[in-house]
Amino acid sequence: MSLKNSLLFVFAAILLVSCDKKRVFDQYKSVGKEWHKDSIASFTYNNQDTTKAYNLFVNLRSNNDFPFNNIFLIVAMEAPGGLTKVDTLEYQMANPDGTLLGDGFSDVKESKLYFKEKYKFKSIGDYKIGIMQALRQTGKVNGVESLAGITEVGFRVEKLD
Repeated sequence: MSLKNSLLFVFAAILLVSCDKKRVFDQYKSVGKEWHKDSIASFTYNNQDTTKAYNLFVNLRSNNDFPFNNIFLIVAMEAPGGLTKVDTLEYQMANPDGTLLGDGFSDVKESKLYFKEKYKFKSIGDYKIGIMQALRQTGKVNGVESLAGITEVGFRVEKLD
């Protein structure tokens, strides 16, 4: 890649990031080539506002190695003081023909999945978020040991419009 193309790419990336005015918190964790069922993607969000509502998202980066149509996630959010709420969530990840949903130009797709809409944090301080996959194959009791096709897991907090 030439220097001119490199500079153009860096400028475009900075422009895209600076235009993201809704973002309050946005972080990703790599899970490697496969997401093990016992691997928890952990995030700490330091909330400083209990008066406004926010949209909370789980972000997943996936590729064509993802073998399922949907995904089940367990998301735990621990508030300051220790109260933990746990949700089991299901999201569609692919069309019926197997093509991945999400944004992206290559075989890597980014899915921005609603976790909580118009959520008001009740306390100021650190919220600890843990996200793990909980997929099971039809007719099997044990979960999928290692899930291929998910490369990164993210957590995002956005201001409302």
